[in-house]
Amino acid sequence: MAKGKRLKQAYASINRDSFYAIDKAVDLIKQGAKAKFDETIEVSLNLGIDPKQSDQNVRGVVLLPHGTGKSLRVAVFAKGPKAEQAKAAGADLVGADDLAEQVNAGKIEFDRCIATPDMMGVVGKLGKVLGPRGLMPNPKLGTVTNDIAEAIKAAKGGQVEFRAEKAGLIHAGIGKASFSKEAIVANVKAFVGAVSKAKPSGSKGTFIKKVSLSSTMGPGVKLEIGTVLGG
Repeated sequence: MAKGKRLKQAYASINRDSFYAIDKAVDLIKQGAKAKFDETIEVSLNLGIDPKQSDQNVRGVVLLPHGTGKSLRVAVFAKGPKAEQAKAAGADLVGADDLAEQVNAGKIEFDRCIATPDMMGVVGKLGKVLGPRGLMPNPKLGTVTNDIAEAIKAAKGGQVEFRAEKAGLIHAGIGKASFSKEAIVANVKAFVGAVSKAKPSGSKGTFIKKVSLSSTMGPGVKLEIGTVLGG
């Protein structure tokens, strides 16, 4: 009952048919995030694309200016000196064939996967396991690289990957309710801006149709897109 009452109060302060400027939306979301844990602030975008078409795929990565508030576990496929670099840079798991065996056995104890180019022969065989989880290393996303230290730093420092789902939706956690309003606003603008720049050549008409913001346990708030992309 307490949860129902809290949610009812949160919904009472929001007009579900209205679109809010980003500053006002963040105020409402923070006010409604009253759970006993630090709720994640999530952004959702509805895109004007058909993901089934190969020329309308939307995928990319963005480094949020204020991080995500979440500590990511990073696994690195590397050997020799690169493996030592990965360990020194703070990777949580480092290995080669041994790490591949763990993954094949279903032991996927990481949130981000990075690999050196020479390890892709090993990693490529894990596509059916890592792919559906969005963990497959990709050179376009900076997760297949010889600059292991920088990739690990980015992953642990607030880098977020995004990819359009079947219905043309993208959603991601971009901070915590405990963040300042200014930090959340900056992260939302950085994320939406990165998605906007990733507009595929096959997309015609309006690309970003709707943007909404919510907290883990709270209601969603629709945003005025102009206030998100307006710098």
